[in-house]
Amino acid sequence: MQDVREWISSFVRLVRRHRDPVVVQAFRSTVAATVAYVFAKWLSPEPAPLTAPLTALLVVQVTLFATLTTSIRRVNAVVAGVIVAIAFSLLVGLTWWSLALVILAGLAVGHLVRVDEFVAEVAISAMLVLGVTTVGSTAWARIVETLIGAVVGMACNLLLAPPLWTEQAGESIEGLARRMRRLMLRMGDQVTGDTPVEQAAERLHEARRLDHDIADVDAALRQAEDSLRLNPRVREGLLHRVVLRTGLDTLEICTVVLRVLARSLTDLAKEREPEPLFSPQTGPAVQQLLCEISDAVVSYAVLVTTDVSVSAESAESRLAAELRQAAVTRDKLAQLMLEEIQRDASQWQLQGAVLTEVNRIIDEMDTEHRSKRLLEELDRHTRAQRERRSRLTRFADRLGAPVKRRRSRDGGR
Repeated sequence: MQDVREWISSFVRLVRRHRDPVVVQAFRSTVAATVAYVFAKWLSPEPAPLTAPLTALLVVQVTLFATLTTSIRRVNAVVAGVIVAIAFSLLVGLTWWSLALVILAGLAVGHLVRVDEFVAEVAISAMLVLGVTTVGSTAWARIVETLIGAVVGMACNLLLAPPLWTEQAGESIEGLARRMRRLMLRMGDQVTGDTPVEQAAERLHEARRLDHDIADVDAALRQAEDSLRLNPRVREGLLHRVVLRTGLDTLEICTVVLRVLARSLTDLAKEREPEPLFSPQTGPAVQQLLCEISDAVVSYAVLVTTDVSVSAESAESRLAAELRQAAVTRDKLAQLMLEEIQRDASQWQLQGAVLTEVNRIIDEMDTEHRSKRLLEELDRHTRAQRERRSRLTRFADRLGAPVKRRRSRDGGR
């Protein structure tokens, strides 16, 4: 029985490894580059058409949307570089100063044609073409090889369907929420007793390090958003993207507020040292509130990463219940703080700041606030798509109008 469980766990790890972006990227890039080289050997006059596999290697990305956009930019960059090389070859040969001019012109043209990360490719293509004797044939061969590599890269992405990376993005978001929860629990442990300033400052440094986690989660979410675009397997790609993006935005705001909360507790520790941060009645209430908010943060992450189904409804109900309980504890804490400030108002600003910051976190995760944000984002994306379609329609009408008039005049004759 143990052997069966080990075999199943090994199989699960193998399947997950096959879904890993690094493994998928390596496999699909290798296939695309090899196929592009085979086709280029048939169609290109060059004995070693390495431009085709190089293009395929650079074009093939993890998502279909990234592949299409990258292909267009790379082909545009190569063609622009070849044109620059042909123009210079008609005027000068290859010298140190002409090479410098070609590089400068290639980089300038790359920015003009807006090829983004392939600006250097314009200069590279111009140098490679200018450095050979038969410029005309080499330029044509380089364009052909580039087109072959781009087409093969897009075809491989269509045939070898890229996976959806929403699961990985969801795991990143939940991981961020759990790190926030651990930090809040540690902050709650320090408010019930004597807290050295060094310990409070360490919590502040941990809160600041969450900014790096936000950047990593944002990168994973961007990859997931690209995998949802132009993917035939996704019916509601826009909804998935908006739910994940708004969820991460809310968690990012909460991390900022959490960092401010850690700073307020650090300042309070400096002011009250060697006394405890709060009174024996207020400290446990602050700890309980931080514990309840930390649970709500994890529930919020689970909600935004769960598909629209019964599980999502249960996650929303659990989050709403946790937020209601946190609101009750917050009101209790506010009353305790008011009584304590009436007795001793020396640190009322810092204590009031703590209450304000935890209240902001609760408000950010409110379910009604989340629904409003989702509707606003969906409406904004819908308006943007409608505007793009209207511009395309007007452009098509402008192109079609002369044809219609010409046809009407021909019919009148």
